Amino acid sequence: MFDEKSLWNQRFGHRLKDLGSYLRYIFNGHLVIVLVFLTGGAAFYYQKWIEKLSAGFPAELIIAVIIGLFLTYSPVYNFLLEADRVFLLPLETRLRDYFLRSGIVSLVFQGYILLMVQAVLMPMYAHVSTNGFHSFLLFYAVLLIIKAWNLVVSWKIHYFVQPSIYRWDMVVRYFINAVFTFLLFKQANFVILLVMVLVMGFYYWSFRARTRKLGLKWDLLIEQEEKRMAAFYRLANLFTDVPKLKDTVKRRRWLDLFLKRISFIQKNTYLFLFSRTFLRSSDYLGLFIRLTVIGALALYFISFGFGQIGLAVLFLYLTGFQLLPLWNHHQNKLWVDLYPVAAQDKTNAFQSLLMVILVLQAFLFALFILLKGEIVIAMLELAAGLVFSYLFVYLYSRKRVKA
Repeated sequence: MFDEKSLWNQRFGHRLKDLGSYLRYIFNGHLVIVLVFLTGGAAFYYQKWIEKLSAGFPAELIIAVIIGLFLTYSPVYNFLLEADRVFLLPLETRLRDYFLRSGIVSLVFQGYILLMVQAVLMPMYAHVSTNGFHSFLLFYAVLLIIKAWNLVVSWKIHYFVQPSIYRWDMVVRYFINAVFTFLLFKQANFVILLVMVLVMGFYYWSFRARTRKLGLKWDLLIEQEEKRMAAFYRLANLFTDVPKLKDTVKRRRWLDLFLKRISFIQKNTYLFLFSRTFLRSSDYLGLFIRLTVIGALALYFISFGFGQIGLAVLFLYLTGFQLLPLWNHHQNKLWVDLYPVAAQDKTNAFQSLLMVILVLQAFLFALFILLKGEIVIAMLELAAGLVFSYLFVYLYSRKRVKA
């Protein structure tokens, strides 16, 4: 006899065990020490920045924009597997409690993240508002209810297959969440907030009425669950081998112009392979772009003298460290071992590519500092970045790069 409670407990327990096994490796890594140092430095300069804010600073608007994002992104962790589209699909009408428990777990986890985000933003709000921290718990309780509303609406959207509905839903819900959050922190009249609540209620009711006779889109639910786990596995893969990780590759024909610069000779075999892997794999190219953009924006908008050099080096380290798994990307492909290429050529190719990537990032960081008119700091950052890149590639990574 089918027992949905037993199934959910089994799936939830297995997922916790799976996450826990990899988190153990992640939090034992020395990368955590770097992140703690980075967080401490960011907190110090964040506090210094807050002290300079004037009374007219639009803190409520900034909070609304940021928290609106966390409220709008509200996936329901359903713990579904690939085989469920065959074996659980006929039992969809009996899985009400299963998905309800999944929604509660999603609310608890995302509610905790929301609490952390609000805790980070509240000092800025308290500095420019006479209300201070007195309404912290009240604000959080209201935002948690809005988060629950987002989860319920997000779940109802999964009864549709049209991509346009998903896009418009994200836009509309973000607008509603941002406006409500702004009015909440602005301490708007209760009647205005009540009107917003009525709008939310009508929005949910409209989707509930339209999906009453529809069924869940299992393919979409399973695909989204796999994407969420793949993102976690990519993170865990930086610290240990993850057999469950599936590679995602995109053609990106427009990037072939960089590959054409590689000479067509035998010793460049691995250089071509690693370069193409870096450009086509979403894991590596996406990671490089994200860290470069975040680091560049941080260097541009946060001015703290020579501390910018340390911040740039930290981002170079994070980039280099997270690109090291590229070395073992093809380790399970037997045909790679058949290349008539010396092992030292493989090592040289990987180190050359990694050096080019880090030097390019160092130049971009220096350019953004230069845009602020800080010529000396930009030159020093570039020099420090070049030295660090050389030491990281040819000294630090030597233990991890073994033919």
